[in-house]
Amino acid sequence: MAAAFPLSDPDRSPGERAALDAYSRAVTSVAAEITPKVAAVSVAHRRRHGGFATGTGSAVVFTDDGFLLTNAHVVGHADAGTVAFADGTGAPFHVIGTDPLSDLAVIRADGPAPPPVRLGEAGALRVGQLVVAVGNPLGLAGSVTAGVVSALGRALPTSAGPAARIIDDVIQTDATLYPGSSGGALATADGEVVGISTAIAGLGLGLAVPVNANSRYIIGTLLAHGRVRRAWLGLAGTPAPLPPALRDRLGQDAGLRVVQVVPDSPAARAGLRSGDLLLTAGDRPVTGAQALQRLMLADAIGRPMPLTALRGEALVDVIATPRELVTDED
Repeated sequence: MAAAFPLSDPDRSPGERAALDAYSRAVTSVAAEITPKVAAVSVAHRRRHGGFATGTGSAVVFTDDGFLLTNAHVVGHADAGTVAFADGTGAPFHVIGTDPLSDLAVIRADGPAPPPVRLGEAGALRVGQLVVAVGNPLGLAGSVTAGVVSALGRALPTSAGPAARIIDDVIQTDATLYPGSSGGALATADGEVVGISTAIAGLGLGLAVPVNANSRYIIGTLLAHGRVRRAWLGLAGTPAPLPPALRDRLGQDAGLRVVQVVPDSPAARAGLRSGDLLLTAGDRPVTGAQALQRLMLADAIGRPMPLTALRGEALVDVIATPRELVTDED
């Protein structure tokens, strides 16, 4: 889908040409709407052994007063940089906040900026749906590719120092992403931005952080506080099926098999052990790592959280009090 189609091919039927024309109209319409609102980002990163290196990426205007959304890995540890828009205008920017564990960052242009994009809802996407990626690879403003949503529900591991997390429901697309497109927009055919391009997973395969309730929460928190506080239990696990009898009783297919408990962590103090099958946390089902980490937000810090686990053939109820997650970014 990312390749160009010859609209005047005489071997195509009028119906085929009309379909291609409709495809082209959709892509060009989205490109015309989104391109002016996607900036090329330039950031100076300090090298480990001294000196600076310039990093590039993209960012998307999402408010009327010049706030832009980009990737945390584009901004890195920088406090400021410059943005350039497709019309040739530019401005310095300063960083409002970054969240490496979701790979999202908010910056603000210190000068005039175009009007914002329309943010959509990634939860409404369907596999096979047309999407358009707009970014600025290598600082080349207004680069547009098109393709389809090739998969949904992917998980993308991220980390910040010793802390690790999984970004839920990542969008996979065959719309080509180039180096420097990170932080750019992934939009639907009606021009709503449903993702922020984050990674090139391989030839013809790109990934985008979804615009959904979770990312909106993160964006709002970055705007308000400049960082996202998260709770921490101190365990690692992998999804595992429930025994049939328990599955029928709980109406739950899977739990989180605990494979590691960090010494002196909230999970360890509560009495959880490696090998336990965690079923619920805070009275909510835990079917995998993602389900647990959705509960590990700021309001869980310091509050007792009931946990139920299967240990052997017995159900074990414990109380853990999550601590605040500390990363190298803090």
